[in-house]
Amino acid sequence: MRTSWNSSSPKRKAKRASRDFPVVCVGGSAGGLDAYIRLLRNLPADMGVAIVIVNHLRTVATLLHEILPQYTTMPVELITDRLVIEPNHVFIVPAQHDLHVLAGEFRLKPISKPRGWPDVITVFLRSLTEHWDGKLIAVIVSGYDGDGAAALRGIK
Repeated sequence: MRTSWNSSSPKRKAKRASRDFPVVCVGGSAGGLDAYIRLLRNLPADMGVAIVIVNHLRTVATLLHEILPQYTTMPVELITDRLVIEPNHVFIVPAQHDLHVLAGEFRLKPISKPRGWPDVITVFLRSLTEHWDGKLIAVIVSGYDGDGAAALRGIK
């Protein structure tokens, strides 16, 4: 359910301004680690974007939030439910969760495809296109079974 705001309300302007930065979704699988490292080594820490790494791990817990901080000065966080999306941060999706966005926050749900290859990149990109006011950038660095490919059409 969406809350209606008066566009002249200071609260509305502050809320919109806080979400007026790009989100970069970097999707991949176990083979994406090298690409994540190379990307973070070469990005300035003050670009004003939120980087969300969506690795479609199904059964193994991710260690990316422990590995990647040595390659960037940006804070690297494992996403928790209702974590606020901020620029100049790197966010990592936890294993066995679908990731959504609502009201400038991450929302975690149990993985919707528990058997077969998960489609967590697709789920997240679709949520972004529906619920994010700022610009969107998507990069698929590795993967299997087309995860993310269909949702790329929603990125303009």
